[in-house]
Amino acid sequence: MSGRTEGGAVERYRLSLALLLVALLIAPTPAFAHASDRGHVLLLPTGYYLIGGAFAVAISFLVLALLPAACLDKFWRRRLPLFTLGDSARTAISLISFAGFAILIAAGLFGSRDPLSNPLPLVIWTLLWAGLTLLQGVFGDLWSWLNPWYGPWRLVSRLLGTGDNGPWRVPGWVGCWPAVILFFAFAWFELIDPAPDDPARLAWAAWLYWLFSFLAMVVFGYPQWSRGGEFLTIFYSMVARFAPVERDADGRLRLCWPGAKLLTAEPLPPSGVAFLLLALSSVSFDGLSKTFFWLGLFGVNPLELPGRTALIGSGSLGLVLTFVLLSAVFLFAVILGQRLAGSGPPIGEATGLLVWSIVPIALAYHVAHYLTALLVDGQYALASLSDPFALGWNLFSTADIQVEAGIVAGAESAWWLWNIQAGAIILGHVLAVLVAHGFAWRLHPQPARAALSQFPLTLLMIAYTVFGLWLLATPTAG
Repeated sequence: MSGRTEGGAVERYRLSLALLLVALLIAPTPAFAHASDRGHVLLLPTGYYLIGGAFAVAISFLVLALLPAACLDKFWRRRLPLFTLGDSARTAISLISFAGFAILIAAGLFGSRDPLSNPLPLVIWTLLWAGLTLLQGVFGDLWSWLNPWYGPWRLVSRLLGTGDNGPWRVPGWVGCWPAVILFFAFAWFELIDPAPDDPARLAWAAWLYWLFSFLAMVVFGYPQWSRGGEFLTIFYSMVARFAPVERDADGRLRLCWPGAKLLTAEPLPPSGVAFLLLALSSVSFDGLSKTFFWLGLFGVNPLELPGRTALIGSGSLGLVLTFVLLSAVFLFAVILGQRLAGSGPPIGEATGLLVWSIVPIALAYHVAHYLTALLVDGQYALASLSDPFALGWNLFSTADIQVEAGIVAGAESAWWLWNIQAGAIILGHVLAVLVAHGFAWRLHPQPARAALSQFPLTLLMIAYTVFGLWLLATPTAG
């Protein structure tokens, strides 16, 4: 009887693979109409990229479905030992970071009003949010050393004698929900607020957030609040799990395959699932909100774009709607996959594990979305850091740097930028499929059941690949 059941599962598995090939031929078609609307990008064969990206994700699913689980398990477990890095300098580095943060706040309040001359918005939006995220994905958890809270908290906790855990405990049911709320506020401020680049406005927001988080760390302890309330630390630690550099509890560094650390993670609670999905949906909406398609839904002429104040309502709705839709589709894919696979662990455990496969996609979207900002605004940041208060200083000999904005202009630049961005999105989804399959075998030891459980999620990743490439190709305002 068990052989007959397994045989039926295999038949359903083969049928599913056939359906996948059909879906691939259909999925990219609606995006073709938008492939030739954007300036010099219209010369690029974006339709082929859409088809190629979808096929790359699908083929990775087919290959993984046929590989033995033991083979991939051995692949993920490979490690190359490096050296030991202790924590002795962590407090000092964090205190230096805090001093730099205080100088940036002062520059925001008393320096130039020009966002391209004041270092505060350039450091926060370009170097910190765009640049450090990429470094976290390559080198591991640098933020745990660079964040401006750990050092001051360590000093104050010793003076007060509160210890590492603080006088109060955060109830277990709270989970990461404070971080979800704060991350949403951060995304709203970045994407919807009328003037997120205004140095004084940003200085007050950043300082109040630092103070709020610091007081929470004193009350609840740094370990507790950094795991459940401080959204930057949670986000960066999740991204760092993708990095090919691993550091164990004893400080030993080892090289591993990108994404290998994700497969050692425990299931996330519902709040952690919401946090990761919000991280992806917010950067996705950032790209969507500038498209002619989105603006046309609200009767906005993209060639006569009004100020951000006029778009607060539609922007707020879009930010929430993107998160809700992505969450609903992801949960549906996981539930459907579990049903196709038959018996298995609870839906909550499957969702908490499979959501880790979002990390490579979120990182890929980050690369694609912020690449041009890094290349141009990063130069402005280097110049402004040499003269933070616009007093004619040249502290690092970069104040007179000639900003080369042409690096992202012209047909040749468009070609290599498009290829890097498109390649990042496709590679991110392929790696996501790889990670998801690793979790599928953890949830379903039988190969056929594991592959069936991943079929709906793979279709979702194919659709999101096409969506990401469409965002790169479709015309945008501003």
